[in-house]
Amino acid sequence: MVDAVRRQFGSGLLALLLSSAAFGTSGPFAKSLIEAGWSPPLVVFLRMLGASVVLLPFAWGPLRRHWRTVGDNLPLVVSYGLLAVGAAQLGYFQAVQRLPVGVALLLEFLGIVLVVLVMWFISRITPHRLTFLGIALALGGLALVLDVLGASTPDLVGVAWGLFSAVGLAGHFLLAGRPNPVPSIAFACLGLFVGALALGALGLVGLLPMEAGDGAVTLAGASAPAWLAFAELVLVAAALAYVLGIVGARRLGSTVASFVGLTEVLFAILVAWLLLGELPRPVQLVGGVLILGGVVAVRLGEARREAEQAAAAAAALAVPGSEEPHVTDFSQHEPVP
Repeated sequence: MVDAVRRQFGSGLLALLLSSAAFGTSGPFAKSLIEAGWSPPLVVFLRMLGASVVLLPFAWGPLRRHWRTVGDNLPLVVSYGLLAVGAAQLGYFQAVQRLPVGVALLLEFLGIVLVVLVMWFISRITPHRLTFLGIALALGGLALVLDVLGASTPDLVGVAWGLFSAVGLAGHFLLAGRPNPVPSIAFACLGLFVGALALGALGLVGLLPMEAGDGAVTLAGASAPAWLAFAELVLVAAALAYVLGIVGARRLGSTVASFVGLTEVLFAILVAWLLLGELPRPVQLVGGVLILGGVVAVRLGEARREAEQAAAAAAALAVPGSEEPHVTDFSQHEPVP
């Protein structure tokens, strides 16, 4: 029994690490295409559309068995596709056009802090003190990442896009945390397809530039065909990353999965350094450590708060005539970078 649990933990942890590594490659490969003249909206559109097509054979069975469920939850699916998938990816790829990959991803991960602030405003329940510590660390880290006191001024448009992607990531956690009977792989496939349709429609009416670039990109100082970068974005950084993330989350649970998912930032910085020769400045690396530490503290604080709510619910059930307080978990799905 113990050996079986260890094997499940080990395989789940490996799947999540590989998923984070796969997601971490999206920024560097996307930036290679953007630097070759491909517009960020077109790169996002092709990635989402391609990934949804690749996932469709795996999602088709669950979709057929739960088609009525999908229909009943269509507003949630559409909202997830527009905000958590479309907005998050568009903001992130627009940000990497102007900022280092690691900095853009760190800005996106501030969405986790934004979720806490939104839920505090909605529920009027004061967060745990660890959560406040995490928010303070994250904001201090953001100041260092942006080097607000340094000689160089950060690209404010890139920062704005990075924060826009943070709003998309916050939408991911808020929407994914709602009661959702749609199977995970079907939910991901539909979300990607909805996001692709939205970006395609905005491109057709001219609100988003859909410009194709050169047929070759530069990776690790060598020329490579653009289709190879697109194939990596679709097959590895999207389809494979989602499947591995689902497998790992189901074996380890959403809480552990959300912590392991933070390694995506480290993988993204490493891949960007290897393929693009891009590395954040030392002060930005320190800021990145503070942001990640802040996110971890926020996670721990929310876990403590949920445990306290669960204990209160158990105590309330022991009192005749009392009702069980509602406890919501906002970490059921993996992020969509």
